[in-house]
Amino acid sequence: MTRQITSLTIVAAVLIQATAMSSAQQAPTPSSMPVRDDMPLTDYLGLLAQISPAAHDGAQAYLQSFQQRCKRPMKAAALRRAMSEGDGDPVLMGMIRASHLRDAAGLAQLGQRVVCDQRGGR
Repeated sequence: MTRQITSLTIVAAVLIQATAMSSAQQAPTPSSMPVRDDMPLTDYLGLLAQISPAAHDGAQAYLQSFQQRCKRPMKAAALRRAMSEGDGDPVLMGMIRASHLRDAAGLAQLGQRVVCDQRGGR
């Protein structure tokens, strides 16, 4: 379990770094960077797939659940926030873990816990 949390932390750190590199501005610290919608969702998912297939699959399941529950698509910035703020959205992190374990029942249960609010997924 600790190894999986460490892996997810590394994934989040790499994605924050990739996001920072994609915007050609001064290099603010990751914690002070506002998450903007400057990266297309397909690009972000592509980065996830390169880093961790389970992270990609979990994020895809999270996006699908959000679409079904909230009746609107989630923006890339909202997914990036769900992945990187604090320890990450617990539902998203659980879906990544369930994807890693190939736990379809766990994915379905977690999908029912996706929250629709102003921030788009948290």
